[in-house]
Amino acid sequence: MKVSITDYENYLYDHYKSHGIDTSLFMKLVEEVGEVAEVLNKRDGRKASDCENFKEQLANELVDVIHYAFAIASLNQIDLNNAIIEKDKKASIKYNHTTNLEQYLTK
Repeated sequence: MKVSITDYENYLYDHYKSHGIDTSLFMKLVEEVGEVAEVLNKRDGRKASDCENFKEQLANELVDVIHYAFAIASLNQIDLNNAIIEKDKKASIKYNHTTNLEQYLTK
């Protein structure tokens, strides 16, 4: 099963609309980014660890980062699908990429 950006935004909006507070969600987002850093530090040997499945652990933490970022966007009625495409167009020009995301998707 694949999930679309719009479906995920709608799902999170339904989940958080009655009790989601942007600043609380942002604090969770920051916490999760820190957990991604911790997994990477353990994986790369900069921090002691007894875990061996860093890929699964990293995936779980990245999903948490995406969850809170999307929740903040949905509560603020931000269409991330459009925002991603438009931001990529600007970045493609700025960094002189030969193909932007929209072009890639239409191929």
